[in-house]
Amino acid sequence: MAFEWKSEYSLDIPEIDAQHKKLFEIGNRAYELATFNDGYDHYDEIMSILNELLEYTKYHFSYEEELMEKYNSNELGTQIIEHKFYVKKIQSFSEEKIDEDQQKAILDILDFLSNWISSHILVSDKKYVPAIKEGLKNS
Repeated sequence: MAFEWKSEYSLDIPEIDAQHKKLFEIGNRAYELATFNDGYDHYDEIMSILNELLEYTKYHFSYEEELMEKYNSNELGTQIIEHKFYVKKIQSFSEEKIDEDQQKAILDILDFLSNWISSHILVSDKKYVPAIKEGLKNS
């Protein structure tokens, strides 16, 4: 399963962990449609789920950026750049028209998104956690 939540993704910040889990849940719905059925037959539904993922991702990124700004995280600039890249990537996927012979392209898109979410949590988000936790403790 491409969008599988793992305990090592936990940042021990309940609201962010809940949002990360939601990203996996949304992605998993699209992945299940693409793999357990004929993905192309569900193309419109998959693209609708990707748009839902895009909107939720924007909400999540905004939440993260506000926390980072509030607690003066040194990683804010890098996070904003990464967030913008990811949003553009999802937007470009949702604008692609995939035909019947390109079901693999649907799976490639979903694999990219799953890998990016996982990497983003494990690499980028883990960097700013100490500053936010310290800020939360002092507030």
